[in-house]
Amino acid sequence: MADLLKIRNLALGYPGLTLFRGLSMDVTQGTSLAVLGANGSGKSTFVKMLLNLIDPLAGKLSWPNGRPSEVGYLAQLTEFDRRFPLRVRDLVAMGAWKGFGLRGHLSAETHDKITSALEATGVLEIADRSLHTLSGGQLQRALFARVIMQDTPLILLDEPFAAVDQNTEAHLLTLIDRWRDEGRAVILVVHDLSSVLDRCDHVLLLGGGTASFGPVRDILTPERLVSQKYLSESQAAWMFPEASREAAHD
Repeated sequence: MADLLKIRNLALGYPGLTLFRGLSMDVTQGTSLAVLGANGSGKSTFVKMLLNLIDPLAGKLSWPNGRPSEVGYLAQLTEFDRRFPLRVRDLVAMGAWKGFGLRGHLSAETHDKITSALEATGVLEIADRSLHTLSGGQLQRALFARVIMQDTPLILLDEPFAAVDQNTEAHLLTLIDRWRDEGRAVILVVHDLSSVLDRCDHVLLLGGGTASFGPVRDILTPERLVSQKYLSESQAAWMFPEASREAAHD
Protein backbone atom coordinates (compact mmCIF):
# COMPACT_ATOMS: atom_id res chain seq x y z
CA MET A 1 0.00 0.00 0.00
CA ALA A 2 1.15 3.54 -0.77
CA ASP A 3 1.68 6.30 1.74
CA LEU A 4 -1.28 8.65 2.01
CA LEU A 5 0.48 11.21 4.23
CA LYS A 6 4.09 11.86 5.22
CA ILE A 7 4.89 13.89 8.35
CA ARG A 8 8.42 15.12 9.03
CA ASN A 9 9.82 16.91 12.12
CA LEU A 10 6.37 18.08 13.18
CA ALA A 11 5.85 20.41 16.12
CA LEU A 12 2.32 21.18 17.30
CA GLY A 13 0.90 23.65 19.77
CA TYR A 14 -0.11 27.25 20.09
CA PRO A 15 1.73 30.56 20.53
CA GLY A 16 3.68 30.23 23.77
CA LEU A 17 2.84 26.53 24.19
CA THR A 18 4.49 23.66 22.31
CA LEU A 19 2.69 20.37 22.97
CA PHE A 20 5.27 18.18 21.23
CA ARG A 21 7.97 18.39 18.59
CA GLY A 22 10.10 16.20 16.32
CA LEU A 23 7.37 13.82 15.09
CA SER A 24 8.12 11.97 11.84
CA MET A 25 5.71 9.29 10.62
CA ASP A 26 3.85 7.97 7.60
CA VAL A 27 0.13 7.25 7.29
CA THR A 28 -0.28 4.38 4.85
CA GLN A 29 -3.33 3.25 2.92
CA GLY A 30 -4.98 0.15 4.36
CA THR A 31 -3.73 0.68 7.91
CA SER A 32 -5.12 1.87 11.22
CA LEU A 33 -3.43 4.20 13.69
CA ALA A 34 -4.40 4.76 17.33
CA VAL A 35 -3.62 8.14 18.89
CA LEU A 36 -3.25 7.87 22.66
CA GLY A 37 -2.31 10.32 25.37
CA ALA A 38 -3.37 12.00 28.57
CA ASN A 39 -5.60 15.07 28.54
CA GLY A 40 -3.74 18.07 27.17
CA SER A 41 -1.11 16.00 25.38
CA GLY A 42 -2.12 17.18 21.91
CA LYS A 43 -4.57 14.57 20.61
CA SER A 44 -7.28 17.09 19.66
CA THR A 45 -4.67 19.46 18.24
CA PHE A 46 -3.32 16.65 16.05
CA VAL A 47 -6.83 15.98 14.72
CA LYS A 48 -7.40 19.68 14.03
CA MET A 49 -4.18 19.80 12.04
CA LEU A 50 -5.24 16.81 9.94
CA LEU A 51 -8.56 18.55 9.30
CA ASN A 52 -6.59 21.62 8.13
CA LEU A 53 -8.05 23.76 10.92
CA ILE A 54 -4.68 24.76 12.36
CA ASP A 55 -1.12 24.91 11.06
CA PRO A 56 1.85 23.16 12.67
CA LEU A 57 4.40 25.24 14.54
CA ALA A 58 7.14 23.55 12.54
CA GLY A 59 7.70 20.61 10.24
CA LYS A 60 6.21 19.44 6.98
CA LEU A 61 3.14 17.52 5.86
CA SER A 62 3.12 16.09 2.35
CA TRP A 63 0.38 14.20 0.53
CA PRO A 64 2.05 12.05 -2.19
CA ASN A 65 -1.21 11.63 -4.12
CA GLY A 66 -2.58 15.08 -3.26
CA ARG A 67 -4.55 16.15 -0.22
CA PRO A 68 -8.00 14.46 -0.16
CA SER A 69 -10.81 16.88 -1.00
CA GLU A 70 -12.67 15.53 2.02
CA VAL A 71 -11.75 13.64 5.19
CA GLY A 72 -14.20 11.32 6.90
CA TYR A 73 -14.60 12.65 10.42
CA LEU A 74 -16.48 11.48 13.48
CA ALA A 75 -16.25 13.94 16.38
CA GLN A 76 -16.70 13.13 20.06
CA LEU A 77 -20.32 12.61 21.05
CA THR A 78 -20.01 15.46 23.54
CA GLU A 79 -19.57 17.82 20.57
CA PHE A 80 -22.76 16.63 18.88
CA ASP A 81 -26.09 18.34 19.57
CA ARG A 82 -28.71 15.63 19.21
CA ARG A 83 -31.50 18.17 19.78
CA PHE A 84 -31.14 19.20 16.15
CA PRO A 85 -34.41 18.18 14.43
CA LEU A 86 -33.16 15.38 12.20
CA ARG A 87 -34.08 11.77 11.60
CA VAL A 88 -31.39 9.10 11.51
CA ARG A 89 -31.61 8.76 7.73
CA ASP A 90 -31.28 12.55 7.33
CA LEU A 91 -28.09 12.52 9.39
CA VAL A 92 -26.65 9.74 7.27
CA ALA A 93 -27.65 11.52 4.06
CA MET A 94 -25.59 14.52 5.14
CA GLY A 95 -22.51 12.42 4.47
CA ALA A 96 -23.59 12.12 0.84
CA TRP A 97 -23.55 15.80 -0.03
CA LYS A 98 -21.53 14.97 -3.16
CA GLY A 99 -24.45 12.84 -4.32
CA PHE A 100 -26.94 15.71 -4.41
CA GLY A 101 -28.01 16.67 -7.91
CA LEU A 102 -28.30 20.15 -9.35
CA ARG A 103 -31.77 20.54 -7.85
CA GLY A 104 -30.72 19.36 -4.42
CA HIS A 105 -32.13 15.84 -4.77
CA LEU A 106 -30.37 12.57 -4.08
CA SER A 107 -30.04 10.13 -6.94
CA ALA A 108 -31.57 6.66 -6.75
CA GLU A 109 -28.05 5.24 -6.49
CA THR A 110 -27.28 7.47 -3.49
CA HIS A 111 -30.54 6.44 -1.81
CA ASP A 112 -29.48 2.80 -2.21
CA LYS A 113 -26.08 3.60 -0.67
CA ILE A 114 -27.77 5.28 2.31
CA THR A 115 -29.91 2.19 2.89
CA SER A 116 -26.82 0.01 2.65
CA ALA A 117 -24.97 2.21 5.20
CA LEU A 118 -27.94 2.12 7.58
CA GLU A 119 -28.04 -1.66 7.29
CA ALA A 120 -24.27 -2.07 7.72
CA THR A 121 -24.33 -0.13 11.00
CA GLY A 122 -27.47 -1.78 12.36
CA VAL A 123 -29.74 1.29 12.36
CA LEU A 124 -31.99 0.59 9.37
CA GLU A 125 -34.94 -0.26 11.63
CA ILE A 126 -34.69 3.11 13.42
CA ALA A 127 -33.94 5.18 10.31
CA ASP A 128 -37.04 7.36 10.78
CA ARG A 129 -36.52 8.07 14.47
CA SER A 130 -35.44 11.51 15.64
CA LEU A 131 -31.90 11.88 16.94
CA HIS A 132 -33.01 13.02 20.38
CA THR A 133 -34.66 9.64 21.00
CA LEU A 134 -31.48 7.63 20.45
CA SER A 135 -29.17 6.08 22.99
CA GLY A 136 -25.47 6.92 22.82
CA GLY A 137 -24.72 3.65 21.05
CA GLN A 138 -27.48 4.12 18.48
CA LEU A 139 -26.30 7.63 17.71
CA GLN A 140 -22.73 6.45 17.31
CA ARG A 141 -23.89 3.78 14.86
CA ALA A 142 -25.73 6.45 12.87
CA LEU A 143 -22.62 8.63 12.82
CA PHE A 144 -20.58 5.69 11.54
CA ALA A 145 -23.15 5.32 8.76
CA ARG A 146 -22.60 8.97 7.85
CA VAL A 147 -18.85 8.31 7.63
CA ILE A 148 -19.56 5.40 5.27
CA MET A 149 -21.43 7.81 3.01
CA GLN A 150 -18.51 10.23 2.97
CA ASP A 151 -16.47 7.58 1.12
CA THR A 152 -13.04 9.10 1.79
CA PRO A 153 -9.46 7.69 1.74
CA LEU A 154 -8.73 9.05 5.24
CA ILE A 155 -11.07 8.56 8.20
CA LEU A 156 -10.62 10.27 11.60
CA LEU A 157 -12.54 8.88 14.57
CA ASP A 158 -12.35 10.88 17.81
CA GLU A 159 -13.18 8.71 20.84
CA PRO A 160 -15.48 6.48 18.77
CA PHE A 161 -16.26 4.00 21.56
CA ALA A 162 -16.69 6.35 24.53
CA ALA A 163 -20.46 5.86 24.90
CA VAL A 164 -21.10 2.39 23.49
CA ASP A 165 -21.47 -1.07 24.97
CA GLN A 166 -19.18 -3.98 24.12
CA ASN A 167 -21.49 -5.43 21.47
CA THR A 168 -21.71 -2.11 19.65
CA GLU A 169 -17.94 -1.63 19.93
CA ALA A 170 -17.34 -5.07 18.42
CA HIS A 171 -19.72 -4.30 15.55
CA LEU A 172 -18.14 -0.92 14.83
CA LEU A 173 -14.68 -2.48 14.90
CA THR A 174 -15.73 -4.75 12.05
CA LEU A 175 -16.55 -1.61 10.03
CA ILE A 176 -13.09 -0.22 10.75
CA ASP A 177 -11.58 -3.52 9.61
CA ARG A 178 -13.64 -3.25 6.41
CA TRP A 179 -12.43 0.29 5.75
CA ARG A 180 -8.86 -0.88 6.21
CA ASP A 181 -9.42 -3.81 3.83
CA GLU A 182 -10.78 -1.34 1.29
CA GLY A 183 -7.46 0.51 1.38
CA ARG A 184 -8.52 3.45 3.52
CA ALA A 185 -6.37 4.84 6.33
CA VAL A 186 -8.16 5.02 9.69
CA ILE A 187 -6.94 7.16 12.59
CA LEU A 188 -8.64 6.59 15.97
CA VAL A 189 -8.19 8.86 18.95
CA VAL A 190 -8.60 6.65 22.02
CA HIS A 191 -8.48 7.44 25.72
CA ASP A 192 -7.95 4.06 27.35
CA LEU A 193 -5.52 1.18 26.99
CA SER A 194 -8.27 -1.07 25.63
CA SER A 195 -8.55 -4.07 23.33
CA VAL A 196 -9.09 -1.60 20.47
CA LEU A 197 -5.32 -1.15 20.37
CA ASP A 198 -4.91 -4.82 19.44
CA ARG A 199 -6.75 -4.08 16.19
CA CYS A 200 -4.44 -1.20 15.20
CA ASP A 201 -1.28 -1.44 13.12
CA HIS A 202 0.50 1.49 14.79
CA VAL A 203 0.10 3.86 17.71
CA LEU A 204 1.03 7.49 18.26
CA LEU A 205 1.63 8.11 21.96
CA LEU A 206 1.58 11.77 23.01
CA GLY A 207 2.62 13.26 26.33
CA GLY A 208 5.41 14.89 28.25
CA GLY A 209 6.24 17.09 25.28
CA THR A 210 7.07 13.99 23.22
CA ALA A 211 5.43 12.09 20.37
CA SER A 212 6.32 8.40 19.90
CA PHE A 213 5.19 6.50 16.79
CA GLY A 214 5.56 2.85 15.90
CA PRO A 215 4.06 -0.64 16.25
CA VAL A 216 1.72 -0.93 19.23
CA ARG A 217 3.83 -3.43 21.20
CA ASP A 218 7.01 -1.40 20.68
CA ILE A 219 5.50 1.90 21.84
CA LEU A 220 3.16 0.94 24.67
CA THR A 221 5.76 -0.24 27.14
CA PRO A 222 5.38 0.58 30.85
CA GLU A 223 8.58 2.65 30.80
CA ARG A 224 7.40 4.79 27.90
CA LEU A 225 3.87 5.18 29.26
CA VAL A 226 5.33 6.50 32.52
CA SER A 227 7.92 8.76 30.91
CA GLN A 228 5.27 10.32 28.66
CA LYS A 229 3.00 10.88 31.67
CA TYR A 230 0.17 8.62 30.55
CA LEU A 231 0.53 6.36 33.61
CA SER A 232 2.00 6.82 37.04
CA GLU A 233 4.60 4.30 38.19
CA SER A 234 2.06 2.62 40.47
CA GLN A 235 -0.48 2.37 37.65
CA ALA A 236 2.14 0.87 35.33
CA ALA A 237 3.11 -1.67 38.00
CA TRP A 238 -0.54 -2.70 38.39
CA MET A 239 -1.22 -2.90 34.63
CA PHE A 240 2.08 -4.59 33.73
CA PRO A 241 2.83 -6.86 36.70
CA GLU A 242 5.18 -9.14 34.74
CA ALA A 243 7.37 -6.21 33.70
CA SER A 244 7.48 -5.02 37.30
CA ARG A 245 8.57 -8.43 38.55
CA GLU A 246 11.28 -8.64 35.91
CA ALA A 247 12.56 -5.17 36.83
CA ALA A 248 12.64 -6.10 40.53
CA HIS A 249 14.51 -9.34 39.75
CA ASP A 250 17.12 -7.46 37.70
